[in-house]
Amino acid sequence: MPSPRMVPRRLVVLILLFACLVQAAIAAGNAPKLVVVIVVDGLPQEQVLKYRAQYGAGGFRLLLQRGAWFGNAHHAHAVTLTAPGHAAVLSGAYPYQSGIIANEWIDRRTLAAVYCTGDPAHSYIGEETRKLDGTSPANLRVTTLGDELRYSNGGQSRVLALSGKDRGAILLAGKTGTAYMYMDKSGRFASTTYYMKEHPQWRERYYAARPQDRWFGKSWTLALPETAYARSIADGQPWFPNYRGMGNRFPFAPGRGAAKPDAAYYAALMGTPYGDELTLEFARAAIEGENLGRNPAGVPDLLGVSLSTHDYVNHGFGPESRESHDHLLHLDRSLADFFRYLDKRFGLDSVLIALTADHGFVNVPEYGQSQGLPGMRIDSRKLMADLNEQLAARFGPGTYATHLSYPTILLDSKLIDANSLDRAEVEAAAARILTDHPAIAAVYTRTQLESGALTGGRLGTLVQRAWHRQLSGDLYVVQRPHAMFGSNVATHGSPYSYDTNVPLMLFGARWIRPGASASYAEVVDLAPTLAYLLETRPPSATEGRVLGEILRSGAPAAATARPAKPGN
Repeated sequence: MPSPRMVPRRLVVLILLFACLVQAAIAAGNAPKLVVVIVVDGLPQEQVLKYRAQYGAGGFRLLLQRGAWFGNAHHAHAVTLTAPGHAAVLSGAYPYQSGIIANEWIDRRTLAAVYCTGDPAHSYIGEETRKLDGTSPANLRVTTLGDELRYSNGGQSRVLALSGKDRGAILLAGKTGTAYMYMDKSGRFASTTYYMKEHPQWRERYYAARPQDRWFGKSWTLALPETAYARSIADGQPWFPNYRGMGNRFPFAPGRGAAKPDAAYYAALMGTPYGDELTLEFARAAIEGENLGRNPAGVPDLLGVSLSTHDYVNHGFGPESRESHDHLLHLDRSLADFFRYLDKRFGLDSVLIALTADHGFVNVPEYGQSQGLPGMRIDSRKLMADLNEQLAARFGPGTYATHLSYPTILLDSKLIDANSLDRAEVEAAAARILTDHPAIAAVYTRTQLESGALTGGRLGTLVQRAWHRQLSGDLYVVQRPHAMFGSNVATHGSPYSYDTNVPLMLFGARWIRPGASASYAEVVDLAPTLAYLLETRPPSATEGRVLGEILRSGAPAAATARPAKPGN
């Protein structure tokens, strides 16, 4: 037998290279082929559990029984709106870092309206683009999980996101992924010129058969007998609207009265359970068209799916409504179909699934009042008029509060300077005036927020995380519990638990230990946890922790502790 010295150096190099390749293959084999992140827009955690006895076997029940889930998971920023919530999911960043402070806001310099994913440099491909439509992630100031995954392997991972809302798709896709969003005039999902010059052939083939028309003539009816809806309120409440032109009680028929599918039909469709079905059907088409999960480079792919319908239903009827209850049962069935598809195509042992929400929902104020809760509606115009009247009486004529862009108010700094007034004094006076309103709990001023020394315990911390020095207004307004701004039947946006407490579920038999966890968790924890499993660096501004307690492989001790954060 030759001695080690007699083995040719080239053979040693080949042996070592082979060993490295084997190690790489083993590591790749341990990573999921496809990570699917589902965001159910406007889904409070309480609704997931309230109706769990009525779920089938393969949807929410799969995640609740065979996955890990956190009952005490929260969005830990004060502005619980769609855009900040979606930005947090895969960036792991709070609004003060991500730059996504609301769905829209006012530019402090120009006083022009800014939309969270608006970008006039880009347009939808083959579809009408209106002013302030969402077309790119230009306003997102941080990286996402998909960006870091693609960076780690030279752009070989495919990252794709789709949603009924442009902001839902774009903020999940990040800077380097690809987003598709629903067009409510054509019923198609489309991308923008930020991502590509023209749509891929698989998308064109998919729409050649007009799959968006197959629900025309169908009605949304109850999934279960009427006796099954004892835990939600009856149809036809006086505050129910004519929902998307379909009436205010079951059944709801998109396109009712039309001779053929038209823009009204496509707009109404996304507000029914069929909206989830068509979104998940397009997700299947994207998986097959892009060959997601079967990447020839052997690297993982990432799919983000934001399901918008539940938010529309809750805005239209309230989370306590029969409509909301029934929609969740239909959504459960749609998820079960999608999970069966993933199992058939890949085997669920090769897929990692995460499900969360961008925010919860407050009860309809009128319903809340009937239950002894302090439900209130805030008249924004009167609030601003009263504020300006009292500020003018104290500091001299003029409109000092120029814009209410929820949740902040912008003051006229030029007027304040022209009158040689102290800005901090004007801010403090405005805060005192506003907090005299019976529906306002607290007001934080720019002076307070810039110093970082907020009072109010956790409330102050959540507000500090939501406020951006360069982008936000001068007064951060927090309503009292069960009070709401806006003209919808019900809404969201507050720092209270009904808005912050959302589902956080992960399923993946090879990586995730199943079971319920009572641990406190945040939605920003999802991105670093997935990054840990994908063995890539976390997104640039993440402040979450790795949820090591649910990982089969375990996690470093340091990773299981929540790191210190500004404002804590």
